[in-house]
Amino acid sequence: MHASTVRSLLVRGMLAGLIAGLFAFAVAYAVGEPPVNGAIAVEEAKAAGEAPAGHGSHAGHGGGTVAVEAAGEEEEGISRSAQSTFGLATGVLVYGVALGGIASLAFSFALGRVGRFSPRATAALTAAAAFTTVYLVPFLKYPATPPAVGNPDTIGKRTTLFFLMILLSVLLGVAALIAGRRLAPRLGNWNATLAAGAGFVVVTAVAFAVLPDNEDAVAAGFPAGLLWEFRLASLAVQAVLWAVFGIAFGVLAQKTLAPRAASDQEVRRGAPAVG
Repeated sequence: MHASTVRSLLVRGMLAGLIAGLFAFAVAYAVGEPPVNGAIAVEEAKAAGEAPAGHGSHAGHGGGTVAVEAAGEEEEGISRSAQSTFGLATGVLVYGVALGGIASLAFSFALGRVGRFSPRATAALTAAAAFTTVYLVPFLKYPATPPAVGNPDTIGKRTTLFFLMILLSVLLGVAALIAGRRLAPRLGNWNATLAAGAGFVVVTAVAFAVLPDNEDAVAAGFPAGLLWEFRLASLAVQAVLWAVFGIAFGVLAQKTLAPRAASDQEVRRGAPAVG
C-alpha cells in the first residue's frame, strides 16, 4: 500500500474516531454520569460521617480532616457540571481521535492479509478485534470502578496492572493472528481461525490466573448495584465507540480505496502484453 494511501486512511480514521467519540460522549453523558454522581455522593456521605470523629480526636488525627477539606477545595476549582460536560467531551473526543488513527494503521496492515475481505468488512473486523483486545479482555480481569472508590494508596499498582493486561491482550491477539495465517494452508481458513481463537482464549485464561487481583479496587460497603450500573455503562460507551468507528471508517475507507482499485485495474488492462 502506497504511503499516500496510508496517509489518507490515517486522516479518515481520525475523522471516524471523532464521529465515534461524539456518539460515545452521548452515551457516557446519558448512561455513565448518573452512576458517577452516585459514587461521588456515596464518597461525600462517607467523608461527612468520618468528619465528626476527626474533629473530636487529637490534633494528629485532625490532620486527616484538614487533608480532606483541602482536597475538596482543590476540586472546587473545576465544577462538577464542567467536568461532566466539557471535560468529559474533551476526554472522549481526544480518545476517539487517537484510537481512530491507531486503528486505521492497523487496518492498513490487515487489509488483504487476513483474508479476501472488502474494506468495509476489514474495518468491522479491525474494530471488533480492537474492542476485544484493548478493552473487553482487560475489562474482564480488571473491571472499571467509579472515581474515589478504591484505595488511593494502590491506584498506581492498579493502573499498572490494567495497562499490563492491555499490552498482554494486544500481543496475544497479534500472536493469534499470525498463528491463524500460518495454520491456514494446512487446516483451512475456518479451522485455522478456530484453532487460533482457542489458543488466544486458553493463554488469556492462564494470564487471568497468574496476574494478581485488585482486591482493594472497591471499598467495603460500596453499593453493589451502583457498581454494576457503572461497569455496564463503561462497557456500553466502549462498545458504541468501536461499533460506530467500524461503520464510519468502513464507509470512508471503501470510498477512498475503491477509485484506486479501479484505476489500478485499468492500468493493468491497458498495459501491453509482454512476450
